[in-house]
Amino acid sequence: MDLIKDYITEILILIFLIITFLQSGIDKIMDWKGNVSFITDHFKLSPLKNMVPLLLAIVMIIEAIAGVLMVIGIYQLATSGAKEIALYGAILSAVTLIFLLIGQRLAKDYAGAMSLTVYFILNMMAIYLLSH
Repeated sequence: MDLIKDYITEILILIFLIITFLQSGIDKIMDWKGNVSFITDHFKLSPLKNMVPLLLAIVMIIEAIAGVLMVIGIYQLATSGAKEIALYGAILSAVTLIFLLIGQRLAKDYAGAMSLTVYFILNMMAIYLLSH
């Protein structure tokens, strides 16, 4: 119980990121056709328009791996204080956000790109806390 108390900030941020990324990955799996259709339309005027299914699959896989690593990381934080796996998950989620930012900017969805900033700041807090 002391380890949970010692790492409560990290654990709560990780829970937030897990909800964000696992839900997103699961949504892509459960509604693949709908997501491909929506994203294809979103990127119809961008250089990425012909690569949507491949890029969406890459993002989905990275989101799922990041989420699983962060779940394992919470367990390790709570039981042994080990931070490495949680850190790897947080780093992967930050990479995902950078990929999403690139996509939003190329699609000229500046409001969508700006909304990623909040997630990225929280993600950077997690990386900072887990790397110290």
